[in-house]
Amino acid sequence: MSKIVLASNNNHKIKEFTKILNQEDFHLIPQGQLNISEVEETGLTFIENAILKARNAANIAKMPSISDDSGIEVDALSGRPGIYSARYAGEECDDKKNNQLLLKELKNVPFEKRTARYHCAIVFMPTHDHPDPKIYKGTWEGIIGLKETGENGFGYDPLFFLPDRKCTSAELSEELKNEISHRGKALKLFEKDFLEIIKNSQYF
Repeated sequence: MSKIVLASNNNHKIKEFTKILNQEDFHLIPQGQLNISEVEETGLTFIENAILKARNAANIAKMPSISDDSGIEVDALSGRPGIYSARYAGEECDDKKNNQLLLKELKNVPFEKRTARYHCAIVFMPTHDHPDPKIYKGTWEGIIGLKETGENGFGYDPLFFLPDRKCTSAELSEELKNEISHRGKALKLFEKDFLEIIKNSQYF
């Protein structure tokens, strides 16, 4: 069985990764189990931050790593909060405070102008100094709702309204969300590549 360190301490992300990539071929080890702390996200894009996290975990664990950086981009806010989605309302904020700030900033924006999308960049790093990390991207289109609705998911899910489903992301089942979300799409691209990666890799 091939082992990969997952460069995240976010319990929600760990659960989603494990659910989607739960296979016999490899075993995901959350970096917290190896006492690896979060690295400072100094990148200016989702891809840059994902590479920073994957490189850090691979370096300390001495094994291949996978990471993601994701967030939400709101058109009426010129793409904010973007890479700052997790700390939109401040370094010590939580999902509730982030959602409250987003609603406040969009207070006078009509519903049809509140278009937004989730972005996810996933990086697979065979070694910490590998010159060509594998990158997989996924997006998910929606509209920022007028109030929080739903109990599932995390982050901005209670505000992320899906016109085709007539509900928010937080009202979807876990299985359906993992099938159609930005992270689900990116992970499926990785999963498609993975057997070929381990077949032709000396790092496992």
